[in-house]
Amino acid sequence: MPSRHGTLTGSRRGFTTRRTLYFEPIKKGWLDFQWCQTGHKGEHVPERVADMWRNTPIKAVANGEPTYENIGKTGRGAGWWQGHEAWCNLTAGGTMGLVYGAGSLWQWRLHANEPDHADWCTAPGAGWREALDFEGSRYPGIAAKIFADLPFADMQPNWTYTYGRRGLAVPGKLFVLYLPEGGGTGITSLEVPRAYRIYDPRTGQEVGKGRLPDQAPAQFNSGSSSEPRVVVFTAATP
Repeated sequence: MPSRHGTLTGSRRGFTTRRTLYFEPIKKGWLDFQWCQTGHKGEHVPERVADMWRNTPIKAVANGEPTYENIGKTGRGAGWWQGHEAWCNLTAGGTMGLVYGAGSLWQWRLHANEPDHADWCTAPGAGWREALDFEGSRYPGIAAKIFADLPFADMQPNWTYTYGRRGLAVPGKLFVLYLPEGGGTGITSLEVPRAYRIYDPRTGQEVGKGRLPDQAPAQFNSGSSSEPRVVVFTAATP
């Protein structure tokens, strides 16, 4: 909703029309950012983020409510599901940031035995503090650490520097490539910096580095055939 105090204001799209939560606020001059939610059924729906990102004029975008970890039933949206969700949302245009939630954290259950909480929003055996220790809670923070000190201002989703793989680009400065199952791809543009570092997005650990040849296309391989990898191409020499 609009603010009279100079603070950022935005819209959160649940299942409301684009006209209601984008174009009308733009006309009234108060929209600074857009958020959406993608439900709590354990589905990855980065298309909703991409749909917001395509709106013009450009506004900051994020998925403000992906499936929360262990909400509805134990194991839903759990573990690396949250990491894959984070990278899917980022590379779809959700560059305002990442949002995490969990059963028992959603309603701030004071302790694991506090009564009178509905089953759908409660993770068995957990209060809010225990929920913060669920495995999936670590992955948005690891993504932030990978981006630390990178020249990511104005980065945009990019599917053309590769053969359709998920990425974020600042032409000539930065290309961040997400490979959900590792493997390789052709790098099709010389706007991708040649030096690269390879990260395991589950730990944030650097697991490789190198340099592409000065040609396009150039073949790249992450060194993994089954595990997720994030590759950071920068103009700096690794």
